[in-house]
Parts: sequence; structure tokens; C-alpha cells
Amino acid sequence: MRKVFLWLLMGIAALVSCETQPHKTVLQGLAQGSYYAVTYFDTEGRNFQREIDSIFRAVDASVNLWVDSSVISKVNRNETVILDSIFIDNFNIAQQAAILSDGYFDPTISPIVAAWGFSYKSGDSLTPQLIDSLRKLVDYRKVHIENGKVIKANPNMKLDFNAIAQGYTSDLIAAFLESRGIKNYLVDTGGEIMARGSKPNGQPWIVGVEKPAANWDSEQEVQTRIALCDKGLVTSGSTRKYVERDGKRYSHCIDPKTGWPVEHQVLSVTVMAANSVWADALASIGMVMGLERSLSLFKNIEGVEAYYIFINGQGELETFATDGFKALIIQ
Repeated sequence: MRKVFLWLLMGIAALVSCETQPHKTVLQGLAQGSYYAVTYFDTEGRNFQREIDSIFRAVDASVNLWVDSSVISKVNRNETVILDSIFIDNFNIAQQAAILSDGYFDPTISPIVAAWGFSYKSGDSLTPQLIDSLRKLVDYRKVHIENGKVIKANPNMKLDFNAIAQGYTSDLIAAFLESRGIKNYLVDTGGEIMARGSKPNGQPWIVGVEKPAANWDSEQEVQTRIALCDKGLVTSGSTRKYVERDGKRYSHCIDPKTGWPVEHQVLSVTVMAANSVWADALASIGMVMGLERSLSLFKNIEGVEAYYIFINGQGELETFATDGFKALIIQ
């Protein structure tokens, strides 16, 4: 009888251990013109694929320029539309990033982005005169929300939230997971990452920073790896997104102040911030401003760390990491 009792106790202990052991779930797919991968640990073993799919649909219906019926598409066409919370969030964050960067980030850059062929249009026959004329439509200070409507100084002004929308999506998914009691997860929406907690064994999430590619379709190589916890991480680079005109390659990183793609030697900027959407915005700012100016800006923002890959004066690949970023690099 005593042996049976001990066996029962052992069986109950094993059952309890099995029930409390976190179950790893990995959800992967295609969305927003790229991939996504959501990894989380849940003692209940729940699958949130349906809910995460609905988040992607909601973001697309609000701020996706490729969706003709989206809120932002209707705003750009000056149609009457009810602004939802996703649009308003993206608008406010974009305006904050524009103010912070003194216009090196500007959500009204859409006409120039489209003219270069980096948007839903194939691109125009560009001339310096055309770019100068389009620049008159780029000024974040001339657009605002009033009584639930977007007010533009010029009706031809158009908005573009592509520089932050994927980071925002990662944060939305992260917020959903936390609302369901998930405390350990890694959300990756097309490279815009939000990480929380750790793996069950206490090990941190390990995230790779991509080495600059030779072409848009080159195989991915890892430049360095870092341990990431409770932070957002985003890399913005110029080596995969570009157009070629008259035999010259132009980066998708366009300076709103000039209307032309940047031509400095920074190939990529990786930013770590409190969340993914701000890491996304700051990485874009870093690519436009360049190393020295953006680094000067980032040093004044609490909790922000950065990692740059650039071509030095000798034509060699070189890296620079802030102290906080450097401390997380895994050798």
C-alpha cells in the first residue's frame, strides 16, 4: 500500500511538472510584403495564429499604401474616412520622430518616395526639376489631425508610414501576447523585432545583425549577434532596397530635405530602443542623418543604443557600436 501511495505521489508530481512546463510555439508566415516569426513560451500551450493574423489585417486596413481601401490610401486621395486608432498612433509617432530629427524623418515624403519607385508606384522619369517641385509637398509641419480629420496645407500632400508600420505591428503583437499572460516572447515582423523575457532555461534571446549584402537577392550573412531582452531592435540598411537608374544604384533612404537618396558611407544602422516602433523610426533616421549626426542625437535619448556598419576612408568595411550595444554582443 505504501508503494502504491508513493507511486501516486510521483505520478501527481510528474503531472504537475508537465502542466507547468512552458510550451514553445513558433508562428511563421508572410505579411506586409515580408515574413514574420513569432516565438513564445506558454504553460497552456495556446495557439494565437488567428489573433495574430487579425492584427496584420487590421494594420493593413489602416496604414498599408498597397491596400487601395486602407485608411491612409483614402486620406491620400482626400476622401472622407474615419481615422482609426492604428492610423492615429502611426501619425502621432511619425510626427514625434519628425520633430525629434528636425525633419530628417518626415511622413509626408510619400510623393518623392513614389517618384523614385520605392512605393506602390513604379517610379517617374526623374529630373532635378521634378524633385524640386515634389519637395514643396514635403513638410510634416503642414499636416495635422483636427476633429478626427487629416488637415493638409496642400491637398496634394500624401502620407507614408512605411518607415514605422512594421515596428508598430511588432509592438501590437507583443501587447496582445502580454494581454494573454505571455511574458517570454520574440516577435519579428520583417526584421523589426520586439523581445521580452527569456527562454525557460534563463538564456536570453539571441538575435543576429545582418552583414550588408552585395545585392537585393544575396544570401543573408550574420555580421554579429547580440543578447536581447525587453527591448526593440531594428536594422535599416541601403544594400537590399535600391533602384538603378542610368547605371547608378540609389538607396531607398531618401533625405526629405533634398529629395535625393543619401550617398554617405553608412551601409546599415541597427538601433535598440524601448520598443520596436521607436527602434524602427530611429534606425531610419540614422540612415538618413549618417553616423556622426545621428549618433549625436541618439546619445541624448535614454535607453537607445546603436550599431553602425560603414565603409571607412580606406574603402574597408568597419563597424561602430555604442557602449551599451557593445556590452550585448556575443563573441
